[in-house]
Parts: sequence; structure tokens; C-alpha cells
Amino acid sequence: MQMLKAIIFDVDGTLADTEKAHLQAFNSAFSALNLLWRWSEALYIELLAITGGRERLHHYWKVYETADFERHNPDVITTRLNLIHAKKTQFYTRLIRNEGIPLRPGIRELIETAHQQGIKLAIATTTTPQNVQALLETTLGPEWQTFFPIIEDASTASRKKPDPLVYRQALERLGEHPEQCIAIEDSENGLKAAAAAGLRVVITPTAFTNHQVFDGAFMRYDNLHPASELLNTWRANNSPIITRNMSCPLPSAVRSPSI
Repeated sequence: MQMLKAIIFDVDGTLADTEKAHLQAFNSAFSALNLLWRWSEALYIELLAITGGRERLHHYWKVYETADFERHNPDVITTRLNLIHAKKTQFYTRLIRNEGIPLRPGIRELIETAHQQGIKLAIATTTTPQNVQALLETTLGPEWQTFFPIIEDASTASRKKPDPLVYRQALERLGEHPEQCIAIEDSENGLKAAAAAGLRVVITPTAFTNHQVFDGAFMRYDNLHPASELLNTWRANNSPIITRNMSCPLPSAVRSPSI
């Protein structure tokens, strides 16, 4: 058995259950900019198949507001998308800093335990650096970068998950081989991205992603408590999926989607 050298974390849905806050921020941005758009929880769960907030907005506009989308040239579309996304980020970071969202069960223990054991920690996410900073400052404190000196995000990776670029960049900066690292993810796109980079992937889904397909995951947990179980059961060899405490319910909107 080889030593575990590093853990690479996704952010949204993995470190904290942030999707409802993101949804609220999107809708607040729409209202602030006098857009007649309104995303329901059911619609947002569908839109989560598109990684990246700006990309999600583009997909929604093109698919669900097609007539309006086709009235604009590409430059206008890009400008409006940037404006909407920037406004949404403002609402989201303000919400996080004013109201706070806790880390998911077991996450703090895993971060602190791995750090104490000399296991490197990194982040690979499609979200913005502003969102990462707002969440980790409010949950881990002003010294949060002591735990996460390596961050790859929407500002550093030009291609979004399921493309493996963000994970490959994190691995390069870590200076470690993927066989001696694990990734922790909550989504199917995240699993595909990390696996394509050669990483074994621990899946810990939320109610927003529990319905997705996680074939090929190394392990699957309802939450990461206790952290010692994950660290003690890690192996460098191939392993079938191992499921732990799967009790994450789907929202009723997922079972009967309506847009």
C-alpha cells in the first residue's frame, strides 16, 4: 500500500451544501437587473448538469429563453452574461458572509486530521475565487489558506468539469502522482473530471446530486464523518465502489420535476 500524499477537494456541494445559496443569488441577480427569469429548485437541479455559473446562464438563456437569445449578437450576449454573473457573485458572497453556511459533516475533521498528518490539501473547483474565499474565510477563519495553499478555480482553468484540466493543474502544483492522491466530489461531472485526471474519487452527494450516476467512484459516503474511516480505508490499488450510510433524500421537486 502506498502512502496517501494529497486530497483534492471540490467546493460547492462538497465542502459545504451551497447550492440553495447559489440558487437564491441567481434569482436575486435576475430581480436586481429587472430580468423576468426565475429559477425553481427543480429547474436548478437540471441546470447543475452544466458546470460553471456563467456557462449555466448561457445554457439557460439559449435553451429556455431562445427567442430573446437569438435577438442579440455574440458581443451583447457576452456582456450581459458577464454582468449577470458578476451581480450573482456579489449576492452570493454577501449571503455567505452575512448568514454563513456550515461545512458539511466531517469536512472540518477531515481537513484538520489530514493537515496534522502531513497530507497535502488542494482545491479544484469551477467556481470563482471570490466564492471560495467567502466560504472558507467564514468557515475556517482568516488563516484558511494554511490548509489550502493550492487552489485551482474558474480563474485558472479555462475548461470546466467534466474536463480534467482543473485537476491536472492541481496535481501539477502539488507535485504528486494521481495514484497517491484522492479527490472528493459531490457530482457526476466532478467524478468524471477527477477520474480522467487519474484520481480515485470519493463521492459524497447532496440532495441536489444524489440522483446522478457515480459509476467508478472509489468510495461513496453520505457524509465524511468520521474522517478516520476515509483515511484508514484508503488504498492505492483499484477498488469497487464502497457505499457508506446512504440516506441523502431527493427533494420532492426532483421526483416530479416541473419547470
